[in-house]
Amino acid sequence: MTETSVTLPERVKKPKWLRVKLPVGKKYTELRGLVDKYKLNTICTSGSCPNMGECWGEGTATFMILGNICTRSCGFCGVKTGRPETVEWDEPEKVARSIKIMSIKHAVITSVDRDDLKDGGSIIWAETVDAIRRANPNTTLETLIPDFQGITKQIDRIIDVHPEVVSHNMETVRRLTREVRIQAKYDRSLNVLKYLKENGMRTKTGLMLGLGETEDEVIQTMKDLQGVGLDVLTIGQYLQPTKKHLPLKEFITPEQFKKYEILGLEMGFMFVESGPLVRSSYKAHKHAK
Repeated sequence: MTETSVTLPERVKKPKWLRVKLPVGKKYTELRGLVDKYKLNTICTSGSCPNMGECWGEGTATFMILGNICTRSCGFCGVKTGRPETVEWDEPEKVARSIKIMSIKHAVITSVDRDDLKDGGSIIWAETVDAIRRANPNTTLETLIPDFQGITKQIDRIIDVHPEVVSHNMETVRRLTREVRIQAKYDRSLNVLKYLKENGMRTKTGLMLGLGETEDEVIQTMKDLQGVGLDVLTIGQYLQPTKKHLPLKEFITPEQFKKYEILGLEMGFMFVESGPLVRSSYKAHKHAK
């Protein structure tokens, strides 16, 4: 336990800084209506993101491709694990159409892991970026990609279509990686980010806090990320999706998040978004500039 966290009672109650106001505003209402009318699939709504109203108001939305069943079983993630459905090869056009209908200025594209596919899903990834570019030439893009098992041929497909930002989440510190990201590897993720940077991409990653990591471990992770030339870092609070997922160990205070933000900027990261409610796509439109 650290001095900058809050001890959890037997029945966990969220601190006041994690209470979220209901999204409001003309832009949010308009986009919500379009999502419902056309049955558009955004992870903003399916994941009940606390920043949905703010992001939509700024013209940003996140879309998940390649289905909603993952081949991996990460201890923190609420996405279903199992045998994924067949690839929908018309999905790139559907996503591009959704972005056009919603008049999105900056789109974040993410996906489940598809270790069942020979290409890891990288072909659909590249085709999705191309389809969005054709239909929405003024929309900037961030691709939040899986590690593709570190296979550079698959990562190259992302590099070739050159989104403005390429993100791959570390999620946690080295010591906790095996428990939090069961089929992932800390150094493999670092190497993915390094490879992307070496090939001209603006790189980004996200960390969750509250899983039992120490301040020293967080800082060491930040140093590791600095070592591979990372541009953008997001740091947010882990919240347990269900009782079956990894238990929440502590609530990190806003003051501690601010400390990491200041430290990250002093270390040389281009952008650092650090706060209890920060998620991977928070303020994502800024990171593309």
